[in-house]
Amino acid sequence: MKNIDTLTINTLRFLSAEAIQKAKSGHPGLPLGAAPMAYTLWAKEMKANPKNPKWDNRDRFILSAGHGSALLYSLLHVFGYGLSIADLQNFRQRNSLTPGHPEYRHTVGVETTTGPLGQGIANAVGMALAESHLAAKFNTPEYKVVDHYTYALCGDGCLQEGVASEAASLAGTMGLSKLIVLYDCNKITIEGSTETAFTEDVMKRFEAYGWDVREVKDGNDVDAIGAAIAAAKQADKPSLIKINTEIGYGAPNKQGKASAHGEPLGEEEIVLAKKNLGWEYEEAFFVPDEVKTHAAQIIAAGEKAEADWNAIFKAYSEKYPALAQEYALWHSDKLAVDLLHDDDFWKDEGDIATRAASEKVLQKAAKVVPNLFGGSADLAPSNKSLMKEREYYSKELPTGSNVHFGIREFAMTAMANGMAVHGGVRPYIAGFFVFADYMKAGLRMEALMGLPVISILTHDSIGVGEDGPTHQPIEQLAMLRSLPNYTVFRPCDTRETAAGWYTALNSNTTPTALILSRQNLPALEGTGKGALKGAYILRDCAGTPDVLLMASGSEVELIYKAYDALAEKGVKARVISMPSWELFEAQDEAYKESILPKAVRARLAVEAAADFGWHKYVGMDGDVLAMDSFGASAPAGILFRDFGFTVENVVEKALALVK
Repeated sequence: MKNIDTLTINTLRFLSAEAIQKAKSGHPGLPLGAAPMAYTLWAKEMKANPKNPKWDNRDRFILSAGHGSALLYSLLHVFGYGLSIADLQNFRQRNSLTPGHPEYRHTVGVETTTGPLGQGIANAVGMALAESHLAAKFNTPEYKVVDHYTYALCGDGCLQEGVASEAASLAGTMGLSKLIVLYDCNKITIEGSTETAFTEDVMKRFEAYGWDVREVKDGNDVDAIGAAIAAAKQADKPSLIKINTEIGYGAPNKQGKASAHGEPLGEEEIVLAKKNLGWEYEEAFFVPDEVKTHAAQIIAAGEKAEADWNAIFKAYSEKYPALAQEYALWHSDKLAVDLLHDDDFWKDEGDIATRAASEKVLQKAAKVVPNLFGGSADLAPSNKSLMKEREYYSKELPTGSNVHFGIREFAMTAMANGMAVHGGVRPYIAGFFVFADYMKAGLRMEALMGLPVISILTHDSIGVGEDGPTHQPIEQLAMLRSLPNYTVFRPCDTRETAAGWYTALNSNTTPTALILSRQNLPALEGTGKGALKGAYILRDCAGTPDVLLMASGSEVELIYKAYDALAEKGVKARVISMPSWELFEAQDEAYKESILPKAVRARLAVEAAADFGWHKYVGMDGDVLAMDSFGASAPAGILFRDFGFTVENVVEKALALVK
């Protein structure tokens, strides 16, 4: 290694090790072993401007092995992203900018939240897909205004996770040549050697996926790492670079051992490591002046790279003003149209399934939101998620904006998260609602990151019918509703479906799930924009109601009809559609009281799913007609009857409450 390379690499190593030691918590093994590859990438191959970390055309770096966050924070400090030594010293502490795993929107320079292993690779695939689509849309022969790489650093653990395999397989099919994954192969996991559970030839696996594969024998060889990255940039397919390292490199009593993975080295071991690696400085958290000067040169090169791009974009804007204007629109977080007052958007489409209603609304949205980009996990004909006037994306047709994700629900979700953090596209995904179980980890991460990803989840409840209990969602509504910063919207007809789409399209920091029926549902009088508040009154009585009836989705029809039957028996009811608890909870107390007056304690909720959560609204004196078991295989109408979802049963339960 050249001296300044060695000095900077060791600076990164010891900043990381000392941050972990001060916190008495963290993972020193990866930073010590992977510092040379990270340094080589950041100093010699990656295009970025720390002075403007959100520059559109920057290269993206994703630390998929997020437990190695101390290395990322050290990189951000050394290369001028604004993290201070004090921030490094506050590693893993409350309210610090250096949490245990990298967090998007929290620390400048962190491109995505990488928590559980493997998702970072899928995020990177999504970013590379967004780059490819945007480049095909906006680049011209003279001006490449979208031209950047996505890099991910992963470890053995990431490549054991199924989501990484799902995403890598699709990346190969799509030929995403701007995606380069650095594989930190140290052959160690928490339980010991990878020989215990991971003996496959990873390079052959990725070659079979359609990737360009390379290997660097010595993870400390900066020149070899740089040459491999440069060669990968010339490939016409995604690239995996296997870089052989030793976990805990330089720490004589930890190097190559599983104990280096997740335990601080200890003060004495850090002293020994410094001596072993020729580190001459006694002061902790020290950055030599030579490193500062070296980093300043790299920072200046990044500033120049953006300045050059700005000049290119200026010339591009002058020659192609319409494209430049559209580029700005695509990268804006505001819709260019007022859908709230668009009568066609809110049009009643008749008695149809809400999945079919969603399809109609999607076509309307596709006409006015040009950067909608997404698709389904091989279910587009069933969940009606195809934009009919758009082409499918492929390696040969990257301008297409419908996406074949294949049968890869988890990867689809994590890829959509990558697209969202990349910017420029408005991602949506689709699947059967029961498969939200496969998607859950990705849905949780988008809620945590505040990403407005739209999930079209169809075939809800026992209404799935003949496919049986394996495909009938029961507990999934409660699961999604339990997620912080997540909007669940279960509409009862076309106009409420439009309200769900309106909510999703106008959200900038909250993901939305549209929970849609397979079976046809009637268009109910009075539905529409009131649904934007999460709950509203569809039918009411004179004076104070005797009973409050509330439901979402397909069961709103039951309480709507029960109103008349109760009226015949002299019972005054209020019918409340509650498509979104989250939106309702966002309303002020006066509105909530106007819908659910505290004085009325007779309350009945009806929903063909688990009752978990409804007791907040029905109270101690109310009741819930819901599912307390899994479903069964039979036509939907028979199942609704047999499980008690009938007007007669609703009336009977309501009468029991008012007596």
